[in-house]
Amino acid sequence: MKKVAAEPYRDIDFTRARRGAVTRAEAGKTKISIRLDNRVLDHFRSVVEEAGQGNYQTLINDALVCYIQQKSVLDAVRQVVREEVAGSRVARQPAHRPRRTRVRRATAVE
Repeated sequence: MKKVAAEPYRDIDFTRARRGAVTRAEAGKTKISIRLDNRVLDHFRSVVEEAGQGNYQTLINDALVCYIQQKSVLDAVRQVVREEVAGSRVARQPAHRPRRTRVRRATAVE
């Protein structure tokens, strides 16, 4: 029987080995698995190729961070606009307007 090419690795001593990642993750980052459209990956990979350096995963992360920041700025602007509109509506309303009462006609009963 032939020896398989992987057999020399069987002599490695794993008694002091530990499970887990070989390198520690950066603080504030979490490793996940995510499914993205092929066109999204193709776009970010092509950007990295055109630049000649970089990491497409970092570009995707940066794009998502920019989206979050942009959305939070837009939400803050919308809140200010809502408050201004609500303030102008309150200012236009008179302080007290007398209530109209409905006058009912008496009907003759035969």
